[in-house]
Amino acid sequence: MITLVGLGCEPAPLPPAAQAAAEAGADVVFRTLQTPVSAAAAAGLPRARSLDGVGQSCRNFDARARKLAAAVLAAAKEGDVVYCVDGSIGDDVSAQLVLRRARTAKVCDGVSKAAAAFAAARVPCRDRCALSAYGIGGSARPFLPLCVYDVDCALVAGDVKLRLCDLFGDETPAWFVRGGRAKKIRLFEVDRFSTYDATCAVVVGEVPLLRRGRFGFDELLEILRRLRAPGGCPWDRAQTHESIRRNLIEEAYELVDAIDRRDDAGICEEAGDVLMQAAFHALMAEERGAFTPEDVTGDVCRKLIFRHSHIFGGDRAESEAGALSVWERNKAVEKGQKTGSDRLKDVPAALPAAMRAQKAQKRAAAFGYDFADFAEAAAKVEEELAELTAALQSGGPAVAEEAGDLLFSAVNAGRLAGADCEESLRESTDKFIARFCATEALIAADGKQMAGMPAAELWGYYERAKRGEAPRAADGEPREGAAKNAENGAESGERS
Repeated sequence: MITLVGLGCEPAPLPPAAQAAAEAGADVVFRTLQTPVSAAAAAGLPRARSLDGVGQSCRNFDARARKLAAAVLAAAKEGDVVYCVDGSIGDDVSAQLVLRRARTAKVCDGVSKAAAAFAAARVPCRDRCALSAYGIGGSARPFLPLCVYDVDCALVAGDVKLRLCDLFGDETPAWFVRGGRAKKIRLFEVDRFSTYDATCAVVVGEVPLLRRGRFGFDELLEILRRLRAPGGCPWDRAQTHESIRRNLIEEAYELVDAIDRRDDAGICEEAGDVLMQAAFHALMAEERGAFTPEDVTGDVCRKLIFRHSHIFGGDRAESEAGALSVWERNKAVEKGQKTGSDRLKDVPAALPAAMRAQKAQKRAAAFGYDFADFAEAAAKVEEELAELTAALQSGGPAVAEEAGDLLFSAVNAGRLAGADCEESLRESTDKFIARFCATEALIAADGKQMAGMPAAELWGYYERAKRGEAPRAADGEPREGAAKNAENGAESGERS
């Protein structure tokens, strides 16, 4: 039989139930005997022993907890064991592991470290969050009010400070608790004390929204809810999914533009704008009773797990192509796509035209619906160009249709040549603009105007711009700054 004892946070004798088990011959094992609480409980127990030396060489806190639990479970095979830990059973990972594996274990619990720290700081602890300092680096985002206990050394205090300042801001008010006494501090001061021990904890109370230095997704939703609430912002209250549809497209393009510039500050800002748009749509859906923000995050998490079965399931993928293949197969299963038509109809209609064409072509190609090679696709481009020419000569309404067929065929040829046609077209447009600007600069430097210039003369200037010539001043020297513009537009290639 295993009896798990939470000793609480104040020095006191062993609880009566544990004392009785000890007197009956149980092996009394303390997680540590280095604290006043455990030392007081062990007084008068000559056969009591500690696990202070167990797991000292473990690489991390969790590994040590597993080793401690294993030692207790091994001792239980020899007879009854009383395992004592400071605070509550819930404060100690090793005790929780023992409780999970020994289903018949008895529990004699004491006041938790977090409850004692909240009380010392006089912070209401309803809906509280509490975690060990040794688990502060986990992926879960703590919420307020918060207690971080086990701040038992300067190194751990430094880790706690960095994490909490990152979450809530350096200047956030907090309390440092040691030996049941609380001192008011700012979070940046957590690692500035001279002494730390097992009784140390950091407590952060509720912080009003407008006084917070850092924000998370929950705060974003709270701000949006205030804007949409009665008495909130008239503009935000008037919006619908349809009215702000284009905003999301614009914000997405601004994010892409920041990525292309390799502008980290811009990426941070624009990613936030895209996230805000998604949150806005989720909140408006919640108001209609359609779904909630939690449904949104839940769906995307389930999707990531299901489609990454080579990570979270039994599939294997040794390369990028293999991972993409697993993703596409799982996506088809998830969406119930059983035919090629199902997959092509799933291509979003709102995509940019070249991107949508290439995606549809690629999905059709997976079913064998494709040209044999680039040469065959190039011949189709020539055929479509001839048909457009014929439609233009006849003057019928088919010109727009044939122009579309020509563009679609050009995308096919580019795809089979290995190009990302959307990206290629964007780069060609950038090149055209640069060459136009360089051509106009050359013309202006000669005191002329582009408008009305004979075509032969205009293209002569264009060829000079393409070669990278810089406009020259009256003294024959290149104009400052113009050479760079000309250079940008002077890449090799035919007339755009």
